[in-house]
Amino acid sequence: MSDSGQITPAAKFRSDVTVELVRSAAEDSDVVWSARVSTAGEKSLEAQSEDPNASKGLINFLMKNRHGTPFEHNSMTFMISAPIFVFREFHRHRVGWSYNEESGRYRELAPVFYVPGPDRKLVQVGKAGHYEFLDGTAEQSRIVHEATIRACESSYAAYQQMLDAGVAREVARGVLPVNTFSTMYATCNARSLMSFLSLRTKDNESHFPSYPQREIEMVAEKMEAEWARLMPITHACFVANGRVSP
Repeated sequence: MSDSGQITPAAKFRSDVTVELVRSAAEDSDVVWSARVSTAGEKSLEAQSEDPNASKGLINFLMKNRHGTPFEHNSMTFMISAPIFVFREFHRHRVGWSYNEESGRYRELAPVFYVPGPDRKLVQVGKAGHYEFLDGTAEQSRIVHEATIRACESSYAAYQQMLDAGVAREVARGVLPVNTFSTMYATCNARSLMSFLSLRTKDNESHFPSYPQREIEMVAEKMEAEWARLMPITHACFVANGRVSP
């Protein structure tokens, strides 16, 4: 209970992230007709009705030789719920992306926090850029879980105390940890998404291995699954060519 007598909302803890495809205009045929204009001019409009399966070779050629612009003529909008520290990494991707995130200045933030799940690897081994993560011990897992819950509950109580005293939300939010959940819309095209996936997923078949933080990789994996459903040929060519953005 806060100093004003109001009941402080109970903190909730999550070990997952949420990704929802809310709007899309993205098909393999978008790549085909946008590429055809290079050689067919206005007749490229005819390619809009072309079977993309018959043009799989063209899509693969574009991907392999890194002709990137035909992959930009499409759009996907995702609603993503994840801890704030994920978004701080996410917003480094600027070319071909648009973002709108919920504001802690204008609304009271809910007490929803990220806590690593039991399968989250906890021990870092190796030097930066060439390290790997190993499973933690049962004791380490216990410490992480208990310390995270204790810190989040304490910080949210301090947040509520300031709000109850009339302190502005933009000031009070300063005590909240970066594992507080936030929500944003993120809009991109297939080319910008491929650039994101090449860096934020770890795949042994990738031509340029990456070492993403697991939590942003969880978001990336869900986004990739949605994109693969929308543009299966383009996605297959991306994978076949070493997960390199064209």
